[in-house]
Amino acid sequence: MNTIYKRNLSLIFAIIVWFAILAQFYLIIENRVAPVPETIIRFFSFFTILTNILVAVYFTMNALGRNQFDKAGKLTAITIYITIVGLVYQLLLRHIWQPTGLQMVVDELLHSVNPLLVLIYWYLFEMKTSIKYKQIFGWMVFPIVYLVYILIRGNFSGFYPYPFINVSEIGISKALVNGLILLLFFYAVSAFFIFLGRILNKRNNPEVITSS
Repeated sequence: MNTIYKRNLSLIFAIIVWFAILAQFYLIIENRVAPVPETIIRFFSFFTILTNILVAVYFTMNALGRNQFDKAGKLTAITIYITIVGLVYQLLLRHIWQPTGLQMVVDELLHSVNPLLVLIYWYLFEMKTSIKYKQIFGWMVFPIVYLVYILIRGNFSGFYPYPFINVSEIGISKALVNGLILLLFFYAVSAFFIFLGRILNKRNNPEVITSS
């Protein structure tokens, strides 16, 4: 697909994602219930925020023509992360609060719109023939490190960004079980994206045979 078109689309998507991130930062500072330094740490303790930042950086680098950020598998990993953000929010978190005004707009951008933008970008531009199942283990490092971090920090600060890993309320055993379930979900979604990519590739290029 045309390089200029790809860079322009990357720029538009980057602007949308950065707006959502910066607006959420403004809102969390404006409505803080803890000192500013702690509030900033909490902001960067949400998987949603970290993943959206990753998405924003990826789109920004592609808009600038930095090809090292456009290698096979990187876009799929980012797509998996942001897809998980969207699915977990829709299935587990949407019902627990009803934001209004700017917060509602930002919430929908972070959890619904941005995941769809990345999915569209993945469909259009990912080099699906080059992705291997063995890459999944590398992609899993981010969620594993994140889970370890929030459990350790929560033990000292008492703050857990999500109710399903809130040790203070549900206990360490249930939090660990929930964390393991989420990691298995990550693996399953990762395998699905590779499988889907191969189906889409075969449909568009019937003569191409991919390997593991």
